[in-house]
Amino acid sequence: MSSSPALSPRGGRLAVLVVGLCWLAVLFDGLDMFIYGSVLPHLLETRTFGLTADQAGDLGSYATFGMLVGALTAGTVADRIGRKRLMTGCVTLFSLASGICAVSGGVAVFGLGRTLAGVGLGGLLPTAISMVSDYARGGRVALTIGLLMTAHHTGGILSAYVAKWLVEPVGWRAAFWVCVLPLLFVPVLLRFLPESLSFLVAKGRDAEARALADRYEVELPAATGGKSAADRWDALLGLFRGGEWLQTLLYWLASFGGLLLVYGVATWLPTLMRGEGYELGSALTFVVVFNLGGIVGMLAAGRAADRFGAPRVSALWFALTAAGVHLLGVHLATGVTMVVVFLTGVFLNSAQTMVYATVSLRSTPDNRATAVGWTSGMGRFGAVFGPWLGGQLLAAGHGDWGFTAFALAGVSSTVFIGVAALRSARQPRTGGDREAVAAH
Repeated sequence: MSSSPALSPRGGRLAVLVVGLCWLAVLFDGLDMFIYGSVLPHLLETRTFGLTADQAGDLGSYATFGMLVGALTAGTVADRIGRKRLMTGCVTLFSLASGICAVSGGVAVFGLGRTLAGVGLGGLLPTAISMVSDYARGGRVALTIGLLMTAHHTGGILSAYVAKWLVEPVGWRAAFWVCVLPLLFVPVLLRFLPESLSFLVAKGRDAEARALADRYEVELPAATGGKSAADRWDALLGLFRGGEWLQTLLYWLASFGGLLLVYGVATWLPTLMRGEGYELGSALTFVVVFNLGGIVGMLAAGRAADRFGAPRVSALWFALTAAGVHLLGVHLATGVTMVVVFLTGVFLNSAQTMVYATVSLRSTPDNRATAVGWTSGMGRFGAVFGPWLGGQLLAAGHGDWGFTAFALAGVSSTVFIGVAALRSARQPRTGGDREAVAAH
């Protein structure tokens, strides 16, 4: 038996079904993640709840903190209840949490809704990636995951249009009510999404696994023994042995700066562009263009890394991101700004993925999952810090420094990943694509 199911033509249709359902779930994930940033300019201009810029930054960090919690617990929970149940639970959670935001009467309740939504958002993405990895056709795992990741940015595009069409004529609450609609998708997931074959095999539910495999004419994946707590602790300590501690720290710092950029810009882009003098409609159009760039970047970064090496691409991408983000703070002609926003989206969203690819390729096979997982986890503290930082700068009257601060984060990640790559004496290893992309 293989580590992933081999698919017949009929099994290929199963792969399309699983990837399609997971793609829609991640689309709703992206919509819910980006909707706050899309409505934020309106919330600040109308002083909803008496909201100040620093409070707005705190609210943005609540969701990313919830994502940290969700991402760190997703694997353990999925191992207990199954990936299908966890996915449906995550969609239910962030949809209901958006309902809390929609009916909230103050900052405290709104913040609770965003925190709960973050837990669901953080748990969904790694679980969906694991699902599509199980059913991806042979040799196409990385491509399939890259395709899945485009759904997150498509959700960002959708969030801009939801805000553009609803906020001014109807009100900001309508945008969050739209984010409750994925509840209607939960019965579809329960009815049509199969459970992970790897989970069924690992749990010894062989009859269910065999019935599912026979129905869709796929091979069962090989059973793999789980690591004990002692094994996992030893794998973590291995990241710091033999002088590896500095290498590990450099990767963590690069990931911190990368996710600070990703979530800081995602939260504050419309507001900062409004501060540069653009109308609300134009500011939301920048969100669309930024996420279109993200889709292109996700599809292109892997090919560039295969040709030139993930460490080089990551360092170059971060440098180009820093330049692009800095230029956003300069009021240029609208057409030129659109191009800059698009290119920034291309490089920013895939630069972080290339950090994971670098860690994956520079790690030993038995320690790869631990190395990538902890690099992702440490980076998520940057995801919490980024939205908070933008709010503090605006509150202090230094909104014009927002893009500069985010650009400096890009410069720091360029330095950290570049130095780490130069210090590494290991030869790149193959087989890390799945972990590299999944950690995002």
